[in-house]
Amino acid sequence: MINRNLVVLASIVFIDMAGIGLIVPVMPSLIQTLTGEGIDRAATWGGWLLFTYAAMQFLFAPVIGGLSDRFGRRPVLLATLALLGIDYALMAAAPSLAWLFVGRLVSGIMGASFAAANSCIADSIAPDRRGAAFGMLGGAGAAGFVLGPAIGGLIGQYGDRLPFIAAAVLCALGVAFGWFNFRETLDVARRRRFDPFRSNPFGTLVRMARIPLVIGCLAAIFLMQLASQSQLSVWAYYGTLKFGWTPAITGMTVALFGTLLVLTQGVLSGRMIARFGAVKTATVSLAFAVPSFLILAFAPSTLVVVIGMVIGAVPGMCFPAMQQLMSPRIAEDAQGELQGAIASTISLTAIIGPPVMTGMFAAFADSRGPFFPGAPFVLAAGLMACAVTVLAVTLLRHAMRSTTV
Repeated sequence: MINRNLVVLASIVFIDMAGIGLIVPVMPSLIQTLTGEGIDRAATWGGWLLFTYAAMQFLFAPVIGGLSDRFGRRPVLLATLALLGIDYALMAAAPSLAWLFVGRLVSGIMGASFAAANSCIADSIAPDRRGAAFGMLGGAGAAGFVLGPAIGGLIGQYGDRLPFIAAAVLCALGVAFGWFNFRETLDVARRRRFDPFRSNPFGTLVRMARIPLVIGCLAAIFLMQLASQSQLSVWAYYGTLKFGWTPAITGMTVALFGTLLVLTQGVLSGRMIARFGAVKTATVSLAFAVPSFLILAFAPSTLVVVIGMVIGAVPGMCFPAMQQLMSPRIAEDAQGELQGAIASTISLTAIIGPPVMTGMFAAFADSRGPFFPGAPFVLAAGLMACAVTVLAVTLLRHAMRSTTV
């Protein structure tokens, strides 16, 4: 049952990420169509749409996680995926920009379902084997991240709204597949009542702060993901300005990095955790992020950028290892709460990161100051160095506390 559930969970996570990616290539042209404005204003509106999505995920990931702790994983996963599909269908018919904003608001709420998906791992898999399963879900998400935009770009050639319809169909197929194949992982005896004072990002973080290992890992995750916003926010602009990349080359680099993450998270993380342990895997793999970002910052050619990307995929093993370390410290009836806290932490960086990284890129990419398009990656390297330090200190203190006890 566990193996079948893992396949279904991986499919749901893949569909979530692929659905998001499907609509990315056509968003600029659709916004222009709806507003009648140029690409510069379309980019501004697109930024606010991303902000809306990230803000809703930040606020509602703990709610989705708390609901899954109360009603079980299966109904929450299937309901959110079904509503996400309906939302994509409505956005396909959007007559105005306001309609798109409502759609992104709903998508952000429903897209927080991976908090419940990750909770299923803690429900049904032994603590010492959870890292591999978390890695599998991460690899499925990375695969969706790679294939979604590629498919959306191809479909989008025949109409701006077709990728939304494809995303809706994909969600419907996911619901049907999950309905017949997914089995509930949270027993009724292990469920807890839904508490709105706990099931929000602030209440959840207060709860997590009571456990030093968990709050330390969450702090490291915040710094890691904030650093990663440099790639998500300025990658295309950086490559175009510094190396003259075409959209095709930009797309290939994104696909390459996504493929590398599939390998490191989905394949290698479980093996490394089994061989070296979660603590060593987390700290050593994360340390590779610092030289990776420095290579990207100072790269003289696209080939060197690719080398930096290969090194930068190694930290993909850190996140599953940290999840394996955190989940046994949380009560069985609060695993959704933990995953909601993780999801909110990541979403918060998606709110803060883009304006910080794009602002730094703009400051060093014009003729008024030093020309250094790689500046955001230097900041990212510093943030990653802080993340490595926070994680190492957290794990060292935990080891010392465990030894003392």
